[in-house]
Amino acid sequence: MALSQDHTRFLASLHPYDALPTETLETIAAQCSPMEAATGTALFEHGDTVKTLFIIVSGEIEITDETGAQLSLLGSRNSFGERALTRGGIATRTARTIGDAILIALPADLLFDLIDRFPPVARFFDRGGAARPDRKDLTTLPVDQLMTRGPVTCLPDASIRDAAQLMDARHISSICIVEPAGFRGIVTVRDINGKVVARGADPSAPVSTIMTADPLTLPPHALGTDVLHMMMERSIGHVPIVEAGRLVGIVTQTDLTRFQAMSSADLVGRIARARDAAAMAKVTADIPQLLAQLVGSGNRHEVVTRLITDIADTATRRLLALAEETLGAPPVPYLWLACGSQGRQEQTGVSDQDNCLILSDDATPPDMAYFEALARFVCDGLDTCGYFYCPGDMMATNPRWCQPISVWKGYFAKWIAKPDPEAQMLASVMFDLRPIGGTESLFADLQAETLANAAKNSIFTAHMISNSLKHQPPLGLLRGLATIRSGENRNHLDLKHNGVVPIVDLGRVYALQGRLTAANTRARLEAARAAGVLSATGGADLLDAYDLIATTRLEHQAQQVKDGKAPDNFLDPSRLSDFERSHLRDAFVVVKTMQASVGSGKGMLG
Repeated sequence: MALSQDHTRFLASLHPYDALPTETLETIAAQCSPMEAATGTALFEHGDTVKTLFIIVSGEIEITDETGAQLSLLGSRNSFGERALTRGGIATRTARTIGDAILIALPADLLFDLIDRFPPVARFFDRGGAARPDRKDLTTLPVDQLMTRGPVTCLPDASIRDAAQLMDARHISSICIVEPAGFRGIVTVRDINGKVVARGADPSAPVSTIMTADPLTLPPHALGTDVLHMMMERSIGHVPIVEAGRLVGIVTQTDLTRFQAMSSADLVGRIARARDAAAMAKVTADIPQLLAQLVGSGNRHEVVTRLITDIADTATRRLLALAEETLGAPPVPYLWLACGSQGRQEQTGVSDQDNCLILSDDATPPDMAYFEALARFVCDGLDTCGYFYCPGDMMATNPRWCQPISVWKGYFAKWIAKPDPEAQMLASVMFDLRPIGGTESLFADLQAETLANAAKNSIFTAHMISNSLKHQPPLGLLRGLATIRSGENRNHLDLKHNGVVPIVDLGRVYALQGRLTAANTRARLEAARAAGVLSATGGADLLDAYDLIATTRLEHQAQQVKDGKAPDNFLDPSRLSDFERSHLRDAFVVVKTMQASVGSGKGMLG
């Protein structure tokens, strides 16, 4: 039975269906079915084959795991079942009504067709990227991921001179003409050169007298190739992006060139050829734009952070080489290591530096002056490049973190034997160490010995577990999200300290328990599941939660870059749809459940 008009209007009010053309909504309405479910009805149970996406019109649905523990309670305007549909149709949850409910049943085949045809639907149901690992190019990239949002505009009666001065001040090659009724036209530098400079038009005349009225435009759901083909066919360099008569963005030849030319490999190559930190800083300034492009191209979060981290690694190695050119050859072998997000290969658009130096035991007191100078050269250079000094002074410039290998072994032995709060903190940071440049053999024995000794010490392990529970997911009362209560980020979620950090901490504990050498969080979770430290179900849940939270964080930063803002980790949850908030909360519930499991000593979720 097809949907009624009321149900169709309800569906049209929900994202992502509100982004679909009217004719597509009519097709959906014809293929979907309304259904009523009495109290206690199981829509599907763990292990069932699911062939439908359920959308809640009214009532509540309880989602539980295979043990019966409640994971979430969904209300009107939420949907469920897409997890099973994107995992071969087999449910890993149970969905049961709490009270009578009215639902819309959307067939799996129809959902997959919508995902394939409409980018907003694809992004909505594939936020972790698991179903779409392929990297997008201009043939698949939607224009709304390519365009510059909030283009510079003026009114039709503004003077040509005022428009030209605005373009000059903003260093742009076009200005869009708008009025309350909507988009009117566009003026480019070529228009001003040809019509004012060459032909003598009066600069004080209204800009509307030289604009291209009703120019060619495209909607946000068009593809990058649509823009490229239009530019090539019509010999134009600017394409306004218009939706329902309203200007929402613009794509220029510069945008296309930047998208096609910019890559992590390009930045790595330019850094490797740089002659000083100032030249490198000009390259690293492009990292936010690269991040936005990588996210917009559909790359998975661990791919984006790995590519971003590769740039920091290259910058560090280049600075080490420049330091040796300046200071001369090192007196003894050394190894530069990164810790923190660089060590885990998880850097985003917001990163400081965390690093240290391990020296050969052949180092003498006079040799230390060389390594102090090398550390200062590299850390100062990284700061110039935008990798700011560590607030906690966890850097090789701190004499404590520039020591021979025997001293480092003593550090770890002491931290493991006496795990006081400082030792827990330092051990947590140092367990993320990763060699960057120098003699890597200096680290091999240290890592193996430390993991073995730490894993054997149950007291140290218990303290590490306790330390891992200090960062809690932002879960509030009544199925809400707990936001920051005061300060400049009031009413925002901290997607770093309350989002990814709790999972990073869990990954570190699992690596310790399993004596796993991986530093990357996702690699640790996968290795822990393979080693039996995590159960198959618990590992899958935590990986999914991590993917969603980390992807949300990157999408937030990418959007800030597109909006001309510096990226940060603070998300206003009111900008999320009901669906997105619900699933983000589900992810936080999984993290909280895993923390409780580790904290109780069980070590894994069954």
